[in-house]
Amino acid sequence: MIYKIRIILDAEDDIFRDVEVEDTETLEDFHNAITQAFGFMGNEMASFYTCDEEWNQDEEIALFDMGENGSDTRLMAHTKLNDVLTEESPKLIYVYDFLSMWTFFVELADIVEKEDGRTYPNLLFSFGELPDSPPEKNFESKPDPLMDLDNDIDSYDDLDFDENWN
Repeated sequence: MIYKIRIILDAEDDIFRDVEVEDTETLEDFHNAITQAFGFMGNEMASFYTCDEEWNQDEEIALFDMGENGSDTRLMAHTKLNDVLTEESPKLIYVYDFLSMWTFFVELADIVEKEDGRTYPNLLFSFGELPDSPPEKNFESKPDPLMDLDNDIDSYDDLDFDENWN
């Protein structure tokens, strides 16, 4: 089967690539397809991360095992795309170059039959130009006024929610 996948740069501007790749390829092969689609040299460290529907990061799948004494790190070369990207779990996070932290959202868009005569991976569509440097990340958390323990709530009328939520 062929996976049609959209890879979106985590940035304010829309920058993405749509690729087709065989579902049985390794994540290392997919990593190479992504670096080529975005014009990276491909010589930096990278990792995929499994995630939930809200993009909350979970398990790392690394390009190389950087741990000591053969750690239990899951590696791209030993992980098939269809083991981590499915209709039930259609999202991954991809980070390229840990010094620059190019971060991408990877989402399975469709699963189709393989076309005779077509080579894979195949770049279907390219939108937006990659900036010279990765977008800045803001890791600061904003204070939540609802979590202020000194704030007594006398009336729920001022809160922003629908009473008939169900």
